[in-house]
Amino acid sequence: MGGTVLLQYLWVGRAAQAMVGKILIVDGVATNRIVFKVALAEAFYQPVLAADGESCLHLARDVSPDLILLDLVLPDRSGVSLISQLRADPATRDIPILALAASADKELRLAALRAGADDVLQKAVDLASLLARVRNLLRGRDGVDGFSPPNSATGLFAFAEAPAPFARPAVVSLLADQMETAVDWHNHLTQVMTDTILIQSREEAFLESTRAVGQSVPDVFLINAGFAGNGDGLRLMSELRSRAATRHSAVCILRPGGNTDSTAIAYDLGADDVVNADIPPPEMAQRLQTLIRRKRREDHLRATVQDGLRLAMIDPLTGLHNRRYALPQLDAIADRARTNASVFAVMVVDLDRFKSVNDRFGHAAGDAVLVEVARRLKTNLREDDLLARIGGEEFLIALPNTSFYEASLAADRLCKAVEEYPIKATFSSGLQVTVSIGVAVSDINHCPEPTPQIVDRADQALLMAKSEGRNKVTISKSAA
Repeated sequence: MGGTVLLQYLWVGRAAQAMVGKILIVDGVATNRIVFKVALAEAFYQPVLAADGESCLHLARDVSPDLILLDLVLPDRSGVSLISQLRADPATRDIPILALAASADKELRLAALRAGADDVLQKAVDLASLLARVRNLLRGRDGVDGFSPPNSATGLFAFAEAPAPFARPAVVSLLADQMETAVDWHNHLTQVMTDTILIQSREEAFLESTRAVGQSVPDVFLINAGFAGNGDGLRLMSELRSRAATRHSAVCILRPGGNTDSTAIAYDLGADDVVNADIPPPEMAQRLQTLIRRKRREDHLRATVQDGLRLAMIDPLTGLHNRRYALPQLDAIADRARTNASVFAVMVVDLDRFKSVNDRFGHAAGDAVLVEVARRLKTNLREDDLLARIGGEEFLIALPNTSFYEASLAADRLCKAVEEYPIKATFSSGLQVTVSIGVAVSDINHCPEPTPQIVDRADQALLMAKSEGRNKVTISKSAA
């Protein structure tokens, strides 16, 4: 392993020691509990101890541990059945479970993975690898981009709707140092998985990482740790982790059988799983399915976060920005204007006699009118102009680098665009709608005028336009 990678590993490992997390240790042997308690406490974790399955269930609900370290042989029940119970309980189903087995029983390990364990290690695992796996699972639990996974029934942002099932098959990319190895794994996995299994070269993997964000990339990269020799598989994984397109793809590292030297390094560099190259195909398929489910759950959480942020800034009816977004943007426009010694214009637009539309034709008709007016306003503005719906039938417009004369022409154009053609909808063959507009232009010859004051001047000009008969433009001459 090169010096640069080793230094990066040491830095990551030391930084991770500062983490604090509650780890529930479940083991029927008191000596084992004490050994794990001491090791985890020295790594700055908070150990919580349980001697049997029943105690584990109660503590998992009561203390909400960040991870469960679970022996698969317990005095009152099997560890596999306990994992199933934990996964069936909404209060505990998302807690990472790291299972420990006294022997290398392949069937027991596969049963635990199928029940919902995140990983199964032998009790004889070295401490460095165990702590690296603990750090790895806790980082995954921290959630997506700073947002923790929901623990309540309402979920993130109080959205109770569960993610829709994914119909498309996942894509798994195989990256091996020898074509024979890749072909062998491809043949084994296609017999036990219905997902798409690809064999890719290093160059093809890098091509995936250069795709635009949002384009389809493999869900999982299965990489030989010794890819191209000299541990280059870990460097390839780091490259994929550093690119926006493949950053959220899962990565499983294949290590030479019995070689645990690079396990801790692989986990701390970002591997989601590390397995021996001689792993049975059914277990590999189960591990890949676990990574795919986790990755898609995180994708759904990320999308939920993004939708929540978008809804916080977008008016759902018209698709325009809302007041919460518009006012800070207006402040930014004002700041740029002061820096550049330029002027900008603010318009407040209001539909005339909009209440009568709702009263005569219903709110569905009113909504149709608002959507069409918003479209016409947007069509007749420049790309860098700001347009937002700030009230029921009221819109705010900001025009950067716009003089008094230019603002007057723009406002007249908007009035005509709304009035020119009747708005057609199912409720009527056509409805004539007009707007009144108040305009205020910043004045660089006076002290910087606060943006709320400029908006207020535009609002006062709008009231003047309304009082003078509507379907008019009134301009506030000056702040003075």
